[in-house]
Amino acid sequence: MNDLSEREEEPERPVEVDGTAYLFKALGKIIKVLREHAGLQQKELAALVHVGEDLVSSIERGVRTPQPDFLENVDRALGAGGVLIAAIPDVRDALKRARTRHPDWFRDYAQAEASANAIHDYSYQGVMGLLQTEGHARAIFAKRRPLLDEAAIEKRVADRMARQQIFERWPSPTFSFVLDESLLMRPVGGADVHKGQLRRFLEIGRLRTVELQVMPFSRGEHTAMEGSFSLIHPKGRQQIAYSETYNRPNLVTDPEQVRIYAERYGIIRAQALTPDESLTLIEKTLGER
Repeated sequence: MNDLSEREEEPERPVEVDGTAYLFKALGKIIKVLREHAGLQQKELAALVHVGEDLVSSIERGVRTPQPDFLENVDRALGAGGVLIAAIPDVRDALKRARTRHPDWFRDYAQAEASANAIHDYSYQGVMGLLQTEGHARAIFAKRRPLLDEAAIEKRVADRMARQQIFERWPSPTFSFVLDESLLMRPVGGADVHKGQLRRFLEIGRLRTVELQVMPFSRGEHTAMEGSFSLIHPKGRQQIAYSETYNRPNLVTDPEQVRIYAERYGIIRAQALTPDESLTLIEKTLGER
């Protein structure tokens, strides 16, 4: 969910015991070799297959999962002769197994999120996992106590990045996000990582499937100052709410309690800046205006 999310219960699960991460890393290396052999930069390949440069970079480094349609498009663009297409059945199988990667207490939410028709989130003290950059996520996990080893950090970063593939799904869910202005100011991971996070906000906020708003400091008090929460419309099910505080998840299914969260969310959306005003504020914070 937010910066505190996806903490696993002890004992630690062995890193990627099902081997899915190794498959995705191997495919990323193959794609990089094919791209370089074709004399293309990452941004040139991204333009050929109509995706973002960040996606190509993340897949080549093994922190994002290459979807079957991506592999098909890259295979054709690089003239790979079916090398990447041949891996698609294994990728589909790995994706099914990877759905169990989350800890038990988070798994119900993760499954609801992955199949959601709509996701609405208010982020107060930490950036929601779906919006985090790789650098931001790595900085958060590196500061976790008790300390995680490097392999565990990389696994958790990869798991978090994999959740973001929902933005590539079609038909797309409906997304709306409200960010507290404090998230624009706290330089998690240092200046460069923070700039990357601000650019990620802009990238997501400009998607036509997304409404992204900022709750400015100037609004003073509002109805959701107790903390972050999400509202999810799982496919074929009633709306649910989710919040989390210091490793204590709260998945809410009671209709009356969910209604209260929905009411709060409607009010803060009315109080927040409009999407256009919000993007302008983020650009100013980034120094692009």
